[in-house]
Amino acid sequence: MRAIEITHPGSADVLKLCERPMPVVRGGEVLIKVHAAGVNRPDVFQRMGNYAPPAGASDLPGLEVAGEIVDGDLDYTTFDIGDKVCALVQGGGYAEYVVAPLEQVLPIPRGWSMLEAATIPENYYTVWSNVFDRAHLSEGETLLVQGGSSGIGVTAIQLASALGHRVFATAGSDDKVAACMQLGAERGINYKTEDFATIVKSLTNDRGADVILDMVGGDYLPREISCLADDGRIALIATLGGSKATVDLGQVLRRRLTITGSTLRPRSAAFKGAIAKQLLDKVWPLMAARKLKPVIYEVFPLEQAAAAHALMESSNHVGKIMLQVI
Repeated sequence: MRAIEITHPGSADVLKLCERPMPVVRGGEVLIKVHAAGVNRPDVFQRMGNYAPPAGASDLPGLEVAGEIVDGDLDYTTFDIGDKVCALVQGGGYAEYVVAPLEQVLPIPRGWSMLEAATIPENYYTVWSNVFDRAHLSEGETLLVQGGSSGIGVTAIQLASALGHRVFATAGSDDKVAACMQLGAERGINYKTEDFATIVKSLTNDRGADVILDMVGGDYLPREISCLADDGRIALIATLGGSKATVDLGQVLRRRLTITGSTLRPRSAAFKGAIAKQLLDKVWPLMAARKLKPVIYEVFPLEQAAAAHALMESSNHVGKIMLQVI
Protein backbone atom coordinates (compact mmCIF):
# COMPACT_ATOMS: atom_id res chain seq x y z
CA MET A 1 0.00 0.00 0.00
CA ARG A 2 1.02 3.63 -0.44
CA ALA A 3 1.98 5.47 2.73
CA ILE A 4 3.92 8.46 3.99
CA GLU A 5 6.91 7.64 6.17
CA ILE A 6 9.25 9.76 8.27
CA THR A 7 12.67 8.94 6.80
CA HIS A 8 14.47 10.56 9.74
CA PRO A 9 13.69 13.32 12.26
CA GLY A 10 13.69 16.72 10.65
CA SER A 11 11.80 19.33 8.64
CA ALA A 12 8.73 18.67 6.51
CA ASP A 13 10.76 17.38 3.57
CA VAL A 14 11.66 14.18 5.48
CA LEU A 15 8.10 12.97 4.75
CA LYS A 16 8.31 10.65 1.74
CA LEU A 17 5.83 8.55 -0.20
CA CYS A 18 6.66 4.85 0.13
CA GLU A 19 5.26 1.34 -0.26
CA ARG A 20 4.49 -0.54 2.96
CA PRO A 21 2.94 -3.94 3.70
CA MET A 22 -0.73 -3.95 4.63
CA PRO A 23 -1.20 -3.68 8.41
CA VAL A 24 -2.10 -6.90 10.22
CA VAL A 25 -5.51 -6.92 11.92
CA ARG A 26 -5.56 -8.36 15.44
CA GLY A 27 -8.41 -9.22 17.78
CA GLY A 28 -10.53 -6.23 18.70
CA GLU A 29 -9.44 -4.27 15.63
CA VAL A 30 -10.78 -3.38 12.20
CA LEU A 31 -8.95 -2.66 8.96
CA ILE A 32 -10.02 0.60 7.34
CA LYS A 33 -9.51 1.58 3.72
CA VAL A 34 -8.61 5.22 4.23
CA HIS A 35 -10.36 7.90 2.19
CA ALA A 36 -9.06 10.93 4.10
CA ALA A 37 -6.80 11.67 7.06
CA GLY A 38 -6.34 14.68 9.31
CA VAL A 39 -3.04 16.47 9.86
CA ASN A 40 -2.43 17.37 13.51
CA ARG A 41 0.25 19.10 15.54
CA PRO A 42 1.35 15.82 17.18
CA ASP A 43 2.20 14.54 13.68
CA VAL A 44 4.63 17.44 13.35
CA PHE A 45 6.16 16.70 16.75
CA GLN A 46 6.57 13.03 15.79
CA ARG A 47 8.22 14.01 12.51
CA MET A 48 10.69 16.20 14.44
CA GLY A 49 11.55 13.32 16.78
CA ASN A 50 9.83 14.84 19.82
CA TYR A 51 6.77 12.58 20.12
CA ALA A 52 7.52 8.88 19.82
CA PRO A 53 4.67 6.48 18.97
CA PRO A 54 3.50 4.28 21.86
CA ALA A 55 4.88 0.75 22.03
CA GLY A 56 3.35 -1.43 19.35
CA ALA A 57 1.95 1.47 17.32
CA SER A 58 2.74 2.11 13.66
CA ASP A 59 5.75 4.31 12.99
CA LEU A 60 3.79 6.06 10.25
CA PRO A 61 2.24 9.42 11.18
CA GLY A 62 -1.49 10.07 11.26
CA LEU A 63 -3.92 9.88 14.19
CA GLU A 64 -7.36 10.26 12.58
CA VAL A 65 -9.01 8.90 9.46
CA ALA A 66 -12.29 8.29 7.73
CA GLY A 67 -12.88 5.39 5.41
CA GLU A 68 -14.51 2.02 4.87
CA ILE A 69 -14.21 -1.12 6.99
CA VAL A 70 -12.75 -3.90 4.83
CA ASP A 71 -11.79 -6.51 7.45
CA GLY A 72 -11.71 -7.09 11.17
CA ASP A 73 -13.05 -8.60 14.35
CA LEU A 74 -16.75 -7.81 13.87
CA ASP A 75 -18.53 -10.68 15.65
CA TYR A 76 -19.66 -8.65 18.66
CA THR A 77 -20.12 -5.17 17.18
CA THR A 78 -22.74 -3.21 15.30
CA PHE A 79 -20.27 -2.63 12.44
CA ASP A 80 -20.03 -4.66 9.26
CA ILE A 81 -17.78 -4.90 6.21
CA GLY A 82 -18.39 -1.89 3.99
CA ASP A 83 -19.50 0.46 6.76
CA LYS A 84 -18.26 4.02 6.45
CA VAL A 85 -16.58 5.15 9.65
CA CYS A 86 -14.18 7.61 11.20
CA ALA A 87 -11.60 6.52 13.74
CA LEU A 88 -8.95 7.66 16.17
CA VAL A 89 -5.85 5.55 15.51
CA GLN A 90 -2.53 5.03 17.29
CA GLY A 91 -0.61 5.98 14.15
CA GLY A 92 -0.50 4.99 10.51
CA GLY A 93 -3.23 7.29 9.25
CA TYR A 94 -1.11 8.65 6.40
CA ALA A 95 -1.66 5.48 4.38
CA GLU A 96 -4.15 3.67 2.17
CA TYR A 97 -5.04 1.23 4.97
CA VAL A 98 -4.87 1.47 8.75
CA VAL A 99 -5.97 -0.63 11.72
CA ALA A 100 -8.07 0.85 14.50
CA PRO A 101 -9.25 -0.51 17.86
CA LEU A 102 -12.99 -1.12 17.68
CA GLU A 103 -13.57 1.10 20.72
CA GLN A 104 -12.20 4.08 18.79
CA VAL A 105 -14.33 3.64 15.65
CA LEU A 106 -17.47 5.71 15.13
CA PRO A 107 -20.06 5.86 12.34
CA ILE A 108 -19.84 8.87 10.07
CA PRO A 109 -22.39 11.48 11.21
CA ARG A 110 -25.47 11.72 9.04
CA GLY A 111 -24.91 14.08 6.12
CA TRP A 112 -21.12 14.30 6.52
CA SER A 113 -18.71 13.33 3.74
CA MET A 114 -15.67 11.12 4.28
CA LEU A 115 -13.40 14.16 4.12
CA GLU A 116 -15.51 16.05 6.64
CA ALA A 117 -15.69 13.06 8.99
CA ALA A 118 -11.90 12.73 9.01
CA THR A 119 -11.74 16.13 10.74
CA ILE A 120 -13.53 14.75 13.79
CA PRO A 121 -11.64 12.16 15.86
CA GLU A 122 -8.46 13.76 17.21
CA ASN A 123 -10.02 17.13 17.96
CA TYR A 124 -13.36 16.02 19.36
CA TYR A 125 -11.84 13.27 21.52
CA THR A 126 -9.32 15.80 22.85
CA VAL A 127 -11.80 18.61 23.51
CA TRP A 128 -14.42 16.39 25.10
CA SER A 129 -11.97 14.57 27.38
CA ASN A 130 -10.26 17.76 28.55
CA VAL A 131 -12.92 20.47 28.59
CA PHE A 132 -15.94 18.42 29.63
CA ASP A 133 -14.48 15.40 31.46
CA ARG A 134 -11.32 16.66 33.17
CA ALA A 135 -12.23 20.35 33.52
CA HIS A 136 -15.96 19.68 34.02
CA LEU A 137 -17.28 22.65 32.05
CA SER A 138 -20.80 22.84 33.47
CA GLU A 139 -24.06 24.61 32.71
CA GLY A 140 -23.76 28.39 32.92
CA GLU A 141 -19.96 28.40 32.91
CA THR A 142 -17.60 30.34 30.65
CA LEU A 143 -14.74 28.95 28.53
CA LEU A 144 -11.58 30.68 27.28
CA VAL A 145 -9.95 28.91 24.33
CA GLN A 146 -6.30 29.67 23.64
CA GLY A 147 -5.37 29.15 19.99
CA GLY A 148 -8.94 29.51 18.82
CA SER A 149 -8.12 29.23 15.11
CA SER A 150 -6.41 25.83 15.41
CA GLY A 151 -8.19 22.56 14.73
CA ILE A 152 -8.62 22.04 18.47
CA GLY A 153 -9.67 25.66 18.89
CA VAL A 154 -12.42 25.71 16.27
CA THR A 155 -13.76 22.46 17.73
CA ALA A 156 -13.83 23.80 21.30
CA ILE A 157 -15.47 27.06 20.25
CA GLN A 158 -18.22 25.37 18.26
CA LEU A 159 -18.92 22.60 20.76
CA ALA A 160 -19.04 24.78 23.88
CA SER A 161 -21.12 27.40 22.09
CA ALA A 162 -23.56 24.79 20.76
CA LEU A 163 -23.99 23.51 24.33
CA GLY A 164 -24.90 26.99 25.56
CA HIS A 165 -21.67 28.31 27.06
CA ARG A 166 -20.14 31.76 26.74
CA VAL A 167 -16.87 31.33 24.83
CA PHE A 168 -13.91 33.67 24.42
CA ALA A 169 -11.00 32.80 22.14
CA THR A 170 -7.51 34.09 21.40
CA ALA A 171 -5.90 34.12 17.96
CA GLY A 172 -2.90 35.73 16.29
CA SER A 173 -4.50 38.03 13.71
CA ASP A 174 -7.64 40.09 13.24
CA ASP A 175 -8.79 37.75 10.45
CA LYS A 176 -8.43 34.75 12.75
CA VAL A 177 -10.24 36.61 15.53
CA ALA A 178 -13.12 37.25 13.12
CA ALA A 179 -13.18 33.55 12.18
CA CYS A 180 -13.41 32.56 15.85
CA MET A 181 -16.39 34.86 16.33
CA GLN A 182 -18.13 33.51 13.24
CA LEU A 183 -17.82 30.03 14.77
CA GLY A 184 -19.49 31.08 18.02
CA ALA A 185 -16.98 32.91 20.20
CA GLU A 186 -18.64 35.86 21.93
CA ARG A 187 -15.34 37.75 21.84
CA GLY A 188 -12.17 37.06 19.92
CA ILE A 189 -8.92 38.44 21.31
CA ASN A 190 -5.85 39.21 19.20
CA TYR A 191 -3.10 38.06 21.56
CA LYS A 192 -0.50 40.07 19.63
CA THR A 193 -2.22 43.41 20.26
CA GLU A 194 -4.50 42.79 23.26
CA ASP A 195 -4.09 41.45 26.79
CA PHE A 196 -6.39 38.44 27.06
CA ALA A 197 -6.36 38.43 30.87
CA THR A 198 -7.59 42.02 31.14
CA ILE A 199 -10.27 41.50 28.50
CA VAL A 200 -11.59 38.27 30.02
CA LYS A 201 -11.89 39.89 33.44
CA SER A 202 -13.70 42.86 31.91
CA LEU A 203 -16.12 40.62 30.01
CA THR A 204 -16.97 38.67 33.17
CA ASN A 205 -17.28 41.63 35.58
CA ASP A 206 -13.92 40.68 37.15
CA ARG A 207 -15.09 37.13 37.86
CA GLY A 208 -12.90 35.42 35.25
CA ALA A 209 -13.40 32.36 33.05
CA ASP A 210 -14.47 29.11 34.68
CA VAL A 211 -12.41 26.92 32.35
CA ILE A 212 -9.39 27.72 30.17
CA LEU A 213 -8.27 25.34 27.42
CA ASP A 214 -4.53 25.99 27.11
CA MET A 215 -2.19 24.66 24.44
CA VAL A 216 0.49 27.29 25.11
CA GLY A 217 1.77 26.90 28.68
CA GLY A 218 4.92 28.88 29.49
CA ASP A 219 4.31 32.47 30.54
CA TYR A 220 0.62 32.16 29.66
CA LEU A 221 -0.02 30.13 32.80
CA PRO A 222 0.35 32.91 35.42
CA ARG A 223 -1.70 35.24 33.21
CA GLU A 224 -4.40 32.58 32.94
CA ILE A 225 -4.49 32.19 36.70
CA SER A 226 -5.06 35.95 36.98
CA CYS A 227 -8.21 35.73 34.81
CA LEU A 228 -9.53 32.41 36.15
CA ALA A 229 -12.66 32.42 38.30
CA ASP A 230 -12.57 31.07 41.85
CA ASP A 231 -12.87 27.27 41.63
CA GLY A 232 -11.73 27.60 38.00
CA ARG A 233 -9.91 24.94 35.99
CA ILE A 234 -7.09 25.12 33.45
CA ALA A 235 -6.87 22.17 31.05
CA LEU A 236 -3.37 22.06 29.56
CA ILE A 237 -3.03 20.01 26.37
CA ALA A 238 0.25 21.30 24.89
CA THR A 239 3.21 23.50 25.75
CA LEU A 240 3.85 25.41 22.52
CA GLY A 241 5.05 28.39 24.58
CA GLY A 242 7.32 26.38 26.87
CA SER A 243 7.06 23.65 29.50
CA LYS A 244 8.14 25.76 32.49
CA ALA A 245 6.18 28.48 34.29
CA THR A 246 6.30 30.40 37.56
CA VAL A 247 2.95 30.58 39.32
CA ASP A 248 1.66 31.97 42.61
CA LEU A 249 0.63 28.80 44.43
CA GLY A 250 -0.97 30.93 47.11
CA GLN A 251 -3.62 31.94 44.59
CA VAL A 252 -4.16 28.31 43.65
CA LEU A 253 -4.75 27.46 47.31
CA ARG A 254 -6.86 30.45 48.30
CA ARG A 255 -9.07 30.36 45.22
CA ARG A 256 -9.34 26.56 44.94
CA LEU A 257 -7.96 26.48 41.40
CA THR A 258 -7.24 23.31 39.43
CA ILE A 259 -4.48 22.95 36.84
CA THR A 260 -4.75 19.68 34.98
CA GLY A 261 -3.12 18.28 31.88
CA SER A 262 -3.25 15.25 29.65
CA THR A 263 -2.13 13.73 26.39
CA LEU A 264 -4.53 11.50 24.53
CA ARG A 265 -2.38 9.15 22.46
CA PRO A 266 -0.91 7.01 25.30
CA ARG A 267 -4.31 6.38 26.92
CA SER A 268 -5.91 2.95 26.64
CA ALA A 269 -8.45 1.91 24.03
CA ALA A 270 -10.95 1.45 26.86
CA PHE A 271 -10.47 5.07 27.97
CA LYS A 272 -10.88 6.33 24.42
CA GLY A 273 -13.87 4.06 23.95
CA ALA A 274 -15.59 5.71 26.91
CA ILE A 275 -15.06 9.09 25.24
CA ALA A 276 -16.42 7.69 21.97
CA LYS A 277 -19.66 6.68 23.70
CA GLN A 278 -20.11 10.19 25.08
CA LEU A 279 -19.44 11.72 21.67
CA LEU A 280 -21.96 9.42 20.01
CA ASP A 281 -24.58 10.31 22.62
CA LYS A 282 -23.98 14.04 23.09
CA VAL A 283 -22.16 15.32 19.99
CA TRP A 284 -23.30 13.21 17.02
CA PRO A 285 -26.87 14.63 17.16
CA LEU A 286 -25.42 18.16 16.96
CA MET A 287 -23.36 17.14 13.93
CA ALA A 288 -26.34 15.55 12.19
CA ALA A 289 -28.28 18.78 12.78
CA ARG A 290 -25.32 20.79 11.40
CA LYS A 291 -25.05 22.73 14.64
CA LEU A 292 -21.40 21.70 14.41
CA LYS A 293 -19.60 21.91 11.10
CA PRO A 294 -16.20 20.91 9.74
CA VAL A 295 -13.76 23.77 9.27
CA ILE A 296 -11.35 22.72 6.51
CA TYR A 297 -8.66 25.17 5.46
CA GLU A 298 -6.88 23.17 2.77
CA VAL A 299 -6.80 19.64 1.37
CA PHE A 300 -3.63 18.03 -0.01
CA PRO A 301 -3.23 14.71 -1.82
CA LEU A 302 -1.45 12.08 0.26
CA GLU A 303 1.81 12.49 -1.65
CA GLN A 304 1.93 16.18 -0.66
CA ALA A 305 2.02 15.52 3.08
CA ALA A 306 5.21 17.58 3.34
CA ALA A 307 3.39 20.64 2.00
CA ALA A 308 0.59 20.02 4.51
CA HIS A 309 3.11 19.98 7.36
CA ALA A 310 4.78 23.14 6.09
CA LEU A 311 1.40 24.89 6.13
CA MET A 312 0.70 23.74 9.67
CA GLU A 313 4.07 25.00 10.86
CA SER A 314 3.40 28.39 9.25
CA SER A 315 0.30 28.78 11.48
CA ASN A 316 -1.44 30.61 8.65
CA HIS A 317 -4.45 28.30 8.65
CA VAL A 318 -7.83 28.39 10.37
CA GLY A 319 -9.20 24.96 11.24
CA LYS A 320 -8.13 21.68 9.73
CA ILE A 321 -5.49 20.68 7.20
CA MET A 322 -6.41 17.41 5.49
CA LEU A 323 -4.94 14.68 3.31
CA GLN A 324 -7.09 13.14 0.57
CA VAL A 325 -6.08 9.50 0.12
CA ILE A 326 -8.81 8.39 -2.31
